[in-house]
Amino acid sequence: MAQLPLFPLRIVLFPGSLLPLHIFEPRYRDLLADVTAGEHRFGLLPPGEHGGLPAPGAVGCAALVRAVQPLPEGRANIVVSGERRFRFLEPAPAATAYHQGIVAWLDDLPDVQIPSEAELLRLRALGERYALALHALNDQSLDVRLPVDAAELSFEVAALLEWDFEARLRLLELRSATQRVLRLLQALPSLVRKAEERASLHGRAKSNGHGVIR
Repeated sequence: MAQLPLFPLRIVLFPGSLLPLHIFEPRYRDLLADVTAGEHRFGLLPPGEHGGLPAPGAVGCAALVRAVQPLPEGRANIVVSGERRFRFLEPAPAATAYHQGIVAWLDDLPDVQIPSEAELLRLRALGERYALALHALNDQSLDVRLPVDAAELSFEVAALLEWDFEARLRLLELRSATQRVLRLLQALPSLVRKAEERASLHGRAKSNGHGVIR
């Protein structure tokens, strides 16, 4: 168990992924000042009622502050990377305006059946195609190389998906790399096809003005 500063937010952070955040509320400006003076870590977790802490049992992810861009009036743009998942146990008494809580770290449970090499290679190929299509839609040309380890790969591909908050949270909560891989393999083919179609139309619209993006 551990005690973490907590930031309830309707954004899902996956282990190993990068996430930009804009910090503007006074209490979270305080949180940022405190964590950057210490271990550079806080916990992102789903919010409860009125944006407060969720009920005990909610799953979140520890965030490591990688970069800070100070802005006027004490605001900041930051980039965090996802570390270990945790289960929120209870609020922790603290003399801070921001929340703090007691958490238990979560790791994957042993899988009885592990993904085959073919499944992992297929997921990697689909994830890279999806990432390239998203980059093209944002007029970016980047080289994408995803990992081959089942746990790392499943989290990195999950971080790419343009799913709603609840669907992404359900993936974060899964403690089986095999289940995450199989769920992603089921969802990705149609997502990749749609993303590539949108990227193709976007490219044609830029080049000749006749593309229609739906």
